[in-house]
Amino acid sequence: MSCVSICGVGIIISNANPNRYIINSSYLNKLLHCKFSNTTPLLSTKRVVRIIGATGENESSSSMATEIAGVKVINNPPQSELTDLCVRSWPKWGCPPGKFPWTYSAKETCYLLKGKVKVYPDGSNHVVEIGAGDLVEFPKGMSCTWDVSEEVDKHYKFE
Repeated sequence: MSCVSICGVGIIISNANPNRYIINSSYLNKLLHCKFSNTTPLLSTKRVVRIIGATGENESSSSMATEIAGVKVINNPPQSELTDLCVRSWPKWGCPPGKFPWTYSAKETCYLLKGKVKVYPDGSNHVVEIGAGDLVEFPKGMSCTWDVSEEVDKHYKFE
C-alpha cells in the first residue's frame, strides 16, 4: 500500500485494488466535492471509498460511499453522521413496490429505513441500487425511473 494526499486529505491506496481508498470518515464530504484541475470529480462513476472512522471502527463496520451518474450513496453511515444531519427530524415518505418516473426539482438527501430500489438515471447506462441503511443524495434536475422491489420507508430533505 502507498499513502498519498489528494486535496489535502491523506489516502491509503491499496496495491491490490487501485480504485480502493481508505480514509477517515470526517473527510468524505471534502473528497466528494474535490476535483482535479477543476474538471474531474475525485469520486466519480464507480469509484468506491471505504471509510474508516476516526473512532477506530474496524473495517467490517465501515461505510461505503459511491457516486454513480451523479447520485451519491453512503452505505451504513455512522450514527453520528445521521445525528449531525438531524435525519430523524426530516419528513417521512414511503411507497409500495412498483415502477415510476421522477424528476428532482431540488437536491434531495434521503435516508432509507427500509426497502430496495433500483434507480435508472435518464441518459445513463448505469443503475444505482439503494436500500435500507443508505444515505443518498440526488442532484437537482436529475430525471430517473425508480424501480421499487421492496416497500420503501425513508426520511428525506430537499435543499
